[in-house]
Amino acid sequence: MITKLTRRSVLSTIAAASMLAGTTATTVAADQMTFTLATAGSETDMRSVAMAKVFAPMVAGFADYQPGYNATLFAQGTELEAISRGNLTMSIASAQELAQFFPEFSIFATGYVHQDAAHQVRVFNDPLMDSFKKTVEDELGVKLLSVMYLGRRHVNLRQTRDEVDVQTPADLAGVNLRMPGTDAWQFLGAALGASPTPFAFTEVYTALSTGAVDGQDNPLPTVVDAKFYEVTKQIALTSHLVDLNYVAFSKATWDSLSSEQQMTVQRAADAASAWGLSLIHISEPTRPRLIS
Repeated sequence: MITKLTRRSVLSTIAAASMLAGTTATTVAADQMTFTLATAGSETDMRSVAMAKVFAPMVAGFADYQPGYNATLFAQGTELEAISRGNLTMSIASAQELAQFFPEFSIFATGYVHQDAAHQVRVFNDPLMDSFKKTVEDELGVKLLSVMYLGRRHVNLRQTRDEVDVQTPADLAGVNLRMPGTDAWQFLGAALGASPTPFAFTEVYTALSTGAVDGQDNPLPTVVDAKFYEVTKQIALTSHLVDLNYVAFSKATWDSLSSEQQMTVQRAADAASAWGLSLIHISEPTRPRLIS
């Protein structure tokens, strides 16, 4: 299950994080550091692929990129705390996870707010985001480098359309819909009309197969990558959230880099985000053909 964190418990560790900066940037050789990334996604998740194929080669001149997939390094929802403690360099963080510490981020987790991937990028690069980013840096010790498009989230159910025909929120009444355990995610599940049930991403397939939940919501590429189509019978194309993630990076590690290295890391994060977006845009429209 997802561990619920409090802002106070994390912020109390920030003072110690500066003393542990060397932990997130371990010297491998005289001029080589280690960047560790934790994600609940699989190695074949498009965000993971983008980081491995684009980000890693671009920083290879001074950093060894070491990802941990399927929540093997840190449990889903604890990655930001790990970065703030100095135990992790990077994560692919959601607005919902950031909203655990900074409630203002919940606006970016609200249904039907972002129009599309381009809108996400415009919002992230707009001056209005400067105060959001600064707060995260100053109070959590995390630098948000770039925004990654995850896809449009849809409702994916074990029941057939004859059993549950989703046309309005009222049609999801009584449906136990898996949502991540943060308040922002649970609120979204309730707003959809369902009964939100918290499960970690790594537990969703089993929960669907055993009937512990009636459904889940994710973008179509994630449904395919996680093989949720094996244990569900329909997808209601609700497009209720144009979902995003942030490439989150240790501020302590960032501050230890030279200006040239910082520029390289920033460009690598932006390039990985753009590359992942192109993959999802190509694959997203074709995914329904794979789910019958």
